[in-house]
Amino acid sequence: MTEDQNINLIWAAGALVLVASALFSRRIGFGEIVRTALAWVAIFAVFIVAFSYKDQILGVWNHVSSEVTGQNDQQIDGTTLRIRQSADGHFWVNAMVNNKPVRFLIDSGATTTAMNLNTAKQTNIDLSKFNFPVILSTANGDVEAQRGAIQNLQIGPMNIQELPVVVAEAFGDSNVIGMNFLSKLYSWRVEGNEMILEPSPIE
Repeated sequence: MTEDQNINLIWAAGALVLVASALFSRRIGFGEIVRTALAWVAIFAVFIVAFSYKDQILGVWNHVSSEVTGQNDQQIDGTTLRIRQSADGHFWVNAMVNNKPVRFLIDSGATTTAMNLNTAKQTNIDLSKFNFPVILSTANGDVEAQRGAIQNLQIGPMNIQELPVVVAEAFGDSNVIGMNFLSKLYSWRVEGNEMILEPSPIE
């Protein structure tokens, strides 16, 4: 459990104690106290879950809202791809991996593009050429990952062949575009709330 989650639980426990004290100080039946207390427990549980998974919830909300409103978070301008910053502060991109859609987080701090195991299986990532796993240092500790290659990665007007990728079940639902993709571009930069990707002339 993370430090933020521990703080949330302590705060929620304190709030529940205050609510319970207020309920018992009132002259109401025990059954009504129990029902009210359970209602408050449910409210605090929803709050804690929502706060703990705020990034994932914001990602889903951005995706759904863009579908409903018709406003895409990425636009192609000639050969340039412009990606609007999401409400969670990150840049997400819709890509095609071996002709199958995958949503990636763009992370310039990641050396290598990474995919979770389920997505890698669904998109037929080739893991057969590399027999030995690698150990990666992540925020959650060391992770053993398999090395592979994306045979064909298309992001907007950019198309990359045989891009190295690391795959691990420990990545959860995450898929990350790393520097090994960004370094193949002519340029990439952030201007205001947009990330701008420009392909190499040889693409």
